[in-house]
Order: sequence, then structure tokens, then C-alpha cells
Amino acid sequence: MIEAHDIGHGGSGRNVGLVNAGVWLHPSKVIATLGAERGAHFMRQFAAGPETVFNLIERHQINCEASRSGTIHAATSPSGLRDLETRWREWSAMGAPVDFLDARAVAARTGSRGFFGALLDHRAGTINPMGYCRGLARQAIAAGARIATNRKVQQLEKTPGGWRLHIDGAVLQANTVVLATNAYSDNLWPGLAHSYDSISYFQLATDPLGARAASILPGGQGLWDTGKIMMSLRRDKAGRLIIGSMGAMIGTPQKGVSQRWASRKLARLFPDLGPVEFTNGWDGQIAMTPDHLPRIHQLDDGLFTPVGYNGRGITTGTIFGMAIAELLTGGDKANLPVALTHLQQSRPNRLMPALYRIVFAANQIVRGL
Repeated sequence: MIEAHDIGHGGSGRNVGLVNAGVWLHPSKVIATLGAERGAHFMRQFAAGPETVFNLIERHQINCEASRSGTIHAATSPSGLRDLETRWREWSAMGAPVDFLDARAVAARTGSRGFFGALLDHRAGTINPMGYCRGLARQAIAAGARIATNRKVQQLEKTPGGWRLHIDGAVLQANTVVLATNAYSDNLWPGLAHSYDSISYFQLATDPLGARAASILPGGQGLWDTGKIMMSLRRDKAGRLIIGSMGAMIGTPQKGVSQRWASRKLARLFPDLGPVEFTNGWDGQIAMTPDHLPRIHQLDDGLFTPVGYNGRGITTGTIFGMAIAELLTGGDKANLPVALTHLQQSRPNRLMPALYRIVFAANQIVRGL
């Protein structure tokens, strides 16, 4: 494995930490988009995504603060509540262990009266994403994998025997190559970085709050909401609150637009909490596809790339990684979660990234007042 930075750099280590089942779309929309057979195959694998992740953690004893208490998808409006009810009905029809919570029930689960209701998914949970990523890397090394960090591939050259990788003056020959760059793709392969919209997501972590935050998410669930500009919240093992939203980090954890947004948000949700201090802050990139479904592209003979995790990096990355490993060791491509596709060349919309930055920054500024 050739890693341009350190293990866990980018979205792998900066993920929100929610281990959710499924994808952004309703199950019925996934099946309608992919077709009955392929859609059902996709939904089976992604419904079991959290179990796949937690089984790996248990099997390899990865120290990543894993909690299988579920996640709470909280409604911020009546329309959001109606959307969650539809999701609940569809998941329930598939036999999924999900509960529909009214305002009183979600207040008891979250410690906040700021939500209209919620969907509690018992399959899901939370992890420390950096701990998970590094734990997988340690297991890979123990199994014989060789990982080179802080080495960037500058050029891919097709040869009769496969691919030649030019890496900081060195050359590596490979039969097959997987570009696992997702939202951090560059110009190494033409058009790949323009096949999705890149969205920033920032997070801030408080000091350990101890008993002060005992009533916030007392069951250990992670939370995300139905807002058009999504917010997330979880507690770690040390008792920190980790809160985030779409957009880049503006300022520092102690001072700036993002810090003010996070302070105001916590104050509105939990008025009895009182002032908090933030000690850490970071942001990362999410690759969003037009239909909110991930892809596995075959770019050329022996060259593959999984891309477009759409904010579900932990489960999607794990499922896709295992599926591609099986494919490259003789597995049937029909077993892949999605059919192999070719990269669609598209003209990049250079206005959209700027528009996203403006909207997300404005949200932080206005909500932080």
C-alpha cells in the first residue's frame, strides 16, 4: 500500500465516527435506482454493514472505542419527522431492528427537547475512526502487507504486464492497482476528481465533561439530524462531546466562527450544560455522487477505484475494501456490492464547490450569532 501521508490521513481518520447501516437514500429508492436484484443485493450487504465492522473489531481486538448502542437520526422539523417515519416503515418491512421515537422519547435518549422525533437504529453504533483505521493497518502488516507512508504516486503508466507506478523517483511494477483516494483524489487519473462533489465537514471536541454531560446521549448512541446542513454529535469514552456540521473549520477550537457555532448549538440543544471549552478541531472531505450511491469503477484493465462514499465512509470503505480484495484474489465480480462501472467523463462545475463553501460558512456565521 502506498500512502501519500500518514495512516488515517483524510476522511479515514476524520470521519464522524457513526457506524450506520444503509446509505443516504431510502431502501426503496436504492432498489428503484439499482434494480430489484442488484438493489436487494446491495441493501443486504449495507444493512449488515455495522455488523461487518464490529465483527472485524472484535475478531482483531482493535482498540477504537467501539460502542454498539445504536445511532439516533433526529428530526429537526415536521418534514424531517415524516421522512424518518417513511424510513422506519421501509426498514421495519425488511425486518431491521429500528424504533420510531416521538419527541418525548427522543428527549429521554438525547437529553434535548430540540427534536420532533427520531429513528433509533439498533444495528448501528460509534467508533473512534482513527483508532479503527490504524488498527486495520496493524492487522494488515501482521498478515504480511507492506505499507509505505509519506510516499506519493506521481504517475500511473500502463505496461504489457500491468502498471508501472512512479513514486518519488522510484518505480514499482504491479499487476493490479486500486486507487483508494475517494474524496482526496487528484489529477493522477484524469476525470476522477471531477466525478463527485467534494464537501467539507468539520468537528470540534470539548474537554472531558464528566457528570456535567451525563444526561446527554446517556445510552452512548451517536446522533445525526435531518437538517439540510447536517449536524452530528457523539460522546467519546473520555466524556468529550464531539459536535460537527457540513463546512470547513473556520478559526481555531478556542476562537472563531466554528467555535461560536458549536457553542451556540450546544447551548440551544442543552441549555443546562453551561459554557464549554473546545480543545480540538478538524475538518475533512466527503465525496458526494449525484445519486448519493457509491461506485466501484474499473478505470482500465487491472485498475479499480471505489469512490463516492457519501458520508458513510466507515461501513462503505470496509464493505468495498473486503469486496475488492475478494475480487482481486479470484472472486466473482457478481458478488461485488455494486456492479463495476466505467468512469463517466464529465465537465466539472467549478461553481458548485464555491457555492457549497459560501452556504456552509454562512450557516456557521448565522447560527453562531
